[in-house]
Amino acid sequence: MPRWGMVIDLTRCVGCYACTMACKVENGTPPGIWYAPVYEKELGHYPTVKRLFIPALCNHCHDAPCVKACPSGALRKREDGIVVVDQDRCCGSRACMAACPYGALHFYAKEEGEYGPERTAFEQAFYKPYKVGTVQKCTFCAHRIDRGVLTPACVETCPTGCRVFGDLSDPDSEVSHLIRRRNGVQARPEAGTCPSVFYLR
Repeated sequence: MPRWGMVIDLTRCVGCYACTMACKVENGTPPGIWYAPVYEKELGHYPTVKRLFIPALCNHCHDAPCVKACPSGALRKREDGIVVVDQDRCCGSRACMAACPYGALHFYAKEEGEYGPERTAFEQAFYKPYKVGTVQKCTFCAHRIDRGVLTPACVETCPTGCRVFGDLSDPDSEVSHLIRRRNGVQARPEAGTCPSVFYLR
């Protein structure tokens, strides 16, 4: 059984937000909910200033604190390591959000559109699966993986190839090679969650 993971090369990210938009369209997430935000950070001092772009998403932790904190059992980790939410079981306590050290879970608080109650046909079609009062999160596009498309939308869309997706349990996979060769690091290692997302610097 594979353990799916992702490697993100920070030296190649140009901050185009293609991943963010691809995720939004692929998953049709409600207004204000972005599974794949990109954060910006300025480094250095004038005149040698550099801007760093940091793509973020759910880390699908090996030891996921959100799963442990969920009082209703709505969050679970699949055999392939992907953490998913069962909206029918989610009670909206947001305990999982408090437990996540990465801020990767989102609460769908209201049904109205971002600019009012009017919705386009696209929005009406895509918002249907989402239930108000439940937690939402990145699933590594599990619906695509289950169909045999082994790349999440964010990976497929990235114009610079800074995102690589693959099997962390396979020592010969591209992600495993990159982590070893480039000393891939996980976000907030002190949290002890063993994320499935690695960053290259």
